[in-house]
Parts: sequence; C-alpha cells; structure tokens
Amino acid sequence: MGYVAVRGGTEAITEAMKMLRYFRLKGGSRPLEVRQIQEQLRLAVDRVMSEGSLYAPFHAALALKQAEGDTIEASFILRAYRSTLPRSYVSLPADTRQMRILRRISAAFKDIPGGQLLGPTRDYTQRLLDFTLVEEGEKQVAEFIEEYLKDLDIPEEIPSFPKVIELLRLEGLLAEEEPVKPEPPDITREPLTFPAPRQAALQVLARGETGGLLALAYSSMKGYGDIHPTIGELRVGYVPLRLKDSWGREVYAGRVLVTEAEVIARLEAVGEKGKPQFTLGYGLCFGHNELKAISMAVLDRAMRSTKPQVPAEDQEFVLSIVDGIESSGFAAHYKLPHYITFQSDLDRLRTARRYKGGEVE
Repeated sequence: MGYVAVRGGTEAITEAMKMLRYFRLKGGSRPLEVRQIQEQLRLAVDRVMSEGSLYAPFHAALALKQAEGDTIEASFILRAYRSTLPRSYVSLPADTRQMRILRRISAAFKDIPGGQLLGPTRDYTQRLLDFTLVEEGEKQVAEFIEEYLKDLDIPEEIPSFPKVIELLRLEGLLAEEEPVKPEPPDITREPLTFPAPRQAALQVLARGETGGLLALAYSSMKGYGDIHPTIGELRVGYVPLRLKDSWGREVYAGRVLVTEAEVIARLEAVGEKGKPQFTLGYGLCFGHNELKAISMAVLDRAMRSTKPQVPAEDQEFVLSIVDGIESSGFAAHYKLPHYITFQSDLDRLRTARRYKGGEVE
C-alpha cells in the first residue's frame, strides 16, 4: 500500500466520520446484517476477498458494510486488516483436480469427460429487472428452498473431474509449462523486480482489481494485442486446503472457494523441433469471479510474449497498475492538500507570463 490517508484537522475529520455514518443510516430502513451481505451478496464478497488478498467471507462482508458497497474501499479495509494477522503456516500446493465442482464448462469441446456443468450462472438469462424481488419475503424464500431441495438428488460423494486440457496435452498439441519452483517468491514480503518470474506475476494478478484486469485483457482480445482466447476449461468450486503442522504432519485445514480458468491461446512454434503447438494462459482467484479468472489467464499468456508490442504484453506496465488498492490510493491522494506544490506552480507560471509580456528584463 504505497498511498494511504494522512491525518490532519482532527476535529473536522471526526465530524466527517459522523456524517459518513449518518448518510449510511439516514434512510430509516433496518440496518443490514453482516450475515445477509455474506450470504446474499456473495459475488461482491468474493471480489473483496480476492482483491483484499484474504479468504475471510465474514470479514469481507463486514468491510462491504463499512464501505457502503464500495468494493475497492472494502478491499482496502480487508487488506489493511490482513496486515495485522500473524502468518502461522504456509499451505501446501492445491491440486484443482480435487475440486468439488459447482460449475465446469469448456468452450473448446462440446463433450468433455464428466460433462458440462452449468452451475449457478446468469450467462443464459435475459438481463431484465426482476420486480418480484421488491416484495421478496421470508415466506417466499422458505417455500422456494423447500421446493427446490425436495426432489434434488445429492450424491454422497462428489466426483472429481479430469482436466480438459489434458486431452490436448496427450496429443502433444499443448506446449509444456515451465516447472514450478518448490518455494515460489512471496510478493507480500519481497519487492517485485522485473522481469518478474511467472509465479510472482500470477500472484500480482490474483490480487488485482477485476475491472483493471478486464480492461487490459479486453484490449488484447479487441485487437490491441494478439491473444484471442478459447476457454479450455472454466471451473468454480472448493479446493482442499492442506498445511504442515509444527511436527511436519500434513493436516487438512478446510476448503476454499476458487475460480480457475485455463485459456488456449495462439499457435506457436515451440521446442527444439519447432512444431506448432497451442499455448496456455492460466488464472485462479478467490471466490466466484469468472471475469477476473479469464482476464487473468489472458494477461498471463499475453505477458509471456517474446517481443512485447502492446500494453497488455508489457509485464512491467501490467503488473504496476492492476492493483486496485495501489492505483485508487494514488488517485485518491490528489484530494489531499497540495498547497505548497501548487503555489510553486503558480509562481512559475506568473513569472513566465511576466517574462513573456516584457514586464521583466
């Protein structure tokens, strides 16, 4: 967090904080419960967790309430809270093939092992205002849930699914990925240097602001670049989280909701023999956030271009601006007093005008 708020004029700031609370509550409606936000505004909560870089649904919902729905401000609050927490353990690498799937689709193949699972999505609905939500009450909610669950056949064990891209890899049509280092860099503890290793770049993208990632990825898709992706597989689900305790034993700590995207990009001559192969872009983020995961995957592939020619392919450019907290802090700091620097600009301008007008010899 390179740019944060500074304090000054304590009494005025205190009154501004009181007014802020008044504007949140003055409508007269019942105060929102944090649990309501966590359960019914799940996508906003997931976005805050991802950009705040902390998997904590309750705290993300609390930050959203405090920020009056401003996701960047809520992410700022959550990341600030994260900085106060001790780091007791480091999780072991997660295998997303063990994911408990909520949603799984492929745009590359119609028939995939295990089948396409649409899951909870608005992709196939019309974007029309649903005025029935205005009068939605507890009775209607209870009746719907009872009816929905009545005939639902829930398996005792949720099966795991193979990766779709493995079909291409088996045929040798997909370029091999670079080996993963056993101890990847930690961008929260080590300064980012360029050229950054892919593992560090993916960390930055995973914490990036959704809109910023989307804008840059869209620039490549739109023609200001050369990455026109096909989604090999998009997954949303829970992955098991494991760690090693103080005695070195592997311990199951719980599960984490993530979105994973693997996009198939342009053909390139790869390897010693120079045979053309597809290349892959990868994205994974906390929560259910498909646009972010897809945008992340596109940028991952774009930044590995051998000869960067456009902004989305310039690693230093992308990684330096996609953090929403950093960039919003930079923009917001212009609201703070700049009296001395502006007076200096005024003095230079007035002096230059006098010279131009012949008033000064």
